[in-house]
Amino acid sequence: MKTYVNPERESWPEILKRPVQSTEALENTVREIFEAVKEEGDQAVKEFTKRFDGVRLSKVRLSPEACAKLASRCPETLSRAIDLAYENIYKFHLAQKGTGVRVTTRPGVECWSEKKAIEKVGIYIPGGTAPLLSTVLMLGIPAQIAGCREIVLCSPPDKKGELHPAICYAALKCGVTTVCRVGGVQAIAGLTLGTEEIPAVYKIFGPGNQYVTQAKQWATRLGVSIDMPAGPSELMVVADHTADPEFMAADLLSQAEHGTDSQVVLLTDQAETGQEILSALDDQLSRLPRKDIAKEAIRHSRLVVLPKVSDMVDMVNMYAPEHLIICHRNEDIFISELRNAGSVFLGNYSPESAGDYASGTNHTLPTNGYARQYSGVNLDSFLKSITFQRLDEEGIQNIGPAIEVMAEAEGLQAHRNAVTVRLNALADKRILAERS
Repeated sequence: MKTYVNPERESWPEILKRPVQSTEALENTVREIFEAVKEEGDQAVKEFTKRFDGVRLSKVRLSPEACAKLASRCPETLSRAIDLAYENIYKFHLAQKGTGVRVTTRPGVECWSEKKAIEKVGIYIPGGTAPLLSTVLMLGIPAQIAGCREIVLCSPPDKKGELHPAICYAALKCGVTTVCRVGGVQAIAGLTLGTEEIPAVYKIFGPGNQYVTQAKQWATRLGVSIDMPAGPSELMVVADHTADPEFMAADLLSQAEHGTDSQVVLLTDQAETGQEILSALDDQLSRLPRKDIAKEAIRHSRLVVLPKVSDMVDMVNMYAPEHLIICHRNEDIFISELRNAGSVFLGNYSPESAGDYASGTNHTLPTNGYARQYSGVNLDSFLKSITFQRLDEEGIQNIGPAIEVMAEAEGLQAHRNAVTVRLNALADKRILAERS
């Protein structure tokens, strides 16, 4: 981990640069797969699954009976852990549910909004080096609470062509309507274009590798929405002498083990604190089963020492981390001045893993600096807001003249006329009433 002590502000963007990967080759692969799926449907999906995952599938979609059978194999200790996490995540996301607003903007002019679920959503659950069963809960629960009619889950099969029992257990618990054994670009293409076995959806959620990320971007070109731009996992730890070095080291490694392209940043106001944490990190790293992956991630990670708290706050906001741990005596300053972060963990006993699994917050978060303009996934991610308005006779007379003037100024005569014919009709009605 490269160390920077009180670096000049001008050098911060270079220090905080994420690992960059070329997208040109990725785009070519994504285009090829999307075109094949468009032309050949499930046959192309199966061919790509055979090529990339080494699995020959007879069926892409898992029947409800097969899904239930796999779910029954979930170990009891794991199913109980999933149940606990489900309760907490459900409770936090249910609390986000709210009614629309209703306002009378002028006498006779009533405006209101109502939230409606996105009817068809796709949730992508990575398999790869680790089946992310927790992501089923993070995406399935808010979709369930929102009332999405179709929840289509795609996840890559193992070498036997099966899904992890816990993924099936969580899927059933979250009310997933369709489970498909497919991953990678071909899964995103299926969700975007639709095949005989994979239903097309309106919005796609979920993390994935660089190919999946590029595929989701490609889906937006074809009229399908996505949760957010995503990239490799990342964590920034802000620590001072009050932080437990063992705890902070464990947190840094928890993100580094995600993948070789993950990045962690340790920000502290004292070099000694940083070295204590790095020493603990080296000791813990040697005992990790995924140490080779973590080592590669640590190689392009950073330790930054900034003596001034104000500078530390500015660096946090500049980096806009996906995950942010704050274990610092001036915690209140960081909280009040924080502008950009996906999810924040406070104090020595709030590991990032808590948010990943069971505290209740969502772990699908913006990466690569997108926390400057994106929120993490929440209940509203699965909802749309539709506005309504009703004008009565008084209302159209109250605001009609202003509409006529504005439409005239924009040169939109038909817009003006839509109001004028109504105002004239009311004027005629009034004259008739006066004569009678």
